[in-house]
Amino acid sequence: MRPLPETVPFFSQWETPDMTLAVLADGAEAALRRDPLWQGSGAATLDEYAVWAANICGMACLKMILATRGEIVPTIELARRCTGHGGYVVSAGSIKGLIYAPFVTFVQAEFGLEAKVMTNVAMSDIPAILQRSRFFIASVSSSIRWPEREPPSKGGHLVLVTSASDRLFRFHNPSGHTSATQANAVLAPSDFDRFFANRGIAVSF
Repeated sequence: MRPLPETVPFFSQWETPDMTLAVLADGAEAALRRDPLWQGSGAATLDEYAVWAANICGMACLKMILATRGEIVPTIELARRCTGHGGYVVSAGSIKGLIYAPFVTFVQAEFGLEAKVMTNVAMSDIPAILQRSRFFIASVSSSIRWPEREPPSKGGHLVLVTSASDRLFRFHNPSGHTSATQANAVLAPSDFDRFFANRGIAVSF
């Protein structure tokens, strides 16, 4: 195992990280067509970027994991490769995914990562999971960026949990809207639990 750096690099699912509020206001495809950094995503065209970027929170989490060991792969390149393993299903302009089991196959085959789909996970299980695995990609409500609010539902978005204890959860949120809700966002376990859908993927090198 390679030595780990002190911090886990953060990457947004948009190439310009401060575009979250514009995406929420105008819709992803309209807002992201104004992203001046879109080519960094690995998309071949602006259209491809605008369609995909709202669906790649999981690829942003994977990009952060890979970057921790010094490997930088653009998010939409990752999405294309994951689609080849069945991790996304693309039809008539719609994108279904991330589908967990094919994602596990993808990261094992192409990056040599150890990954395991986990369901029926209690919030209190996550500290122990992180003692066995380096990361936990957790399914949460995207409204976790506003922890003072009650989420309309749980799940639908993925964040990268990097540490957890009975006092504090620390995670990277690919669609956070401020610096405090993007890299190294922190919540009390009870607050995290209000957004957590009790499933995710444990990942190690």
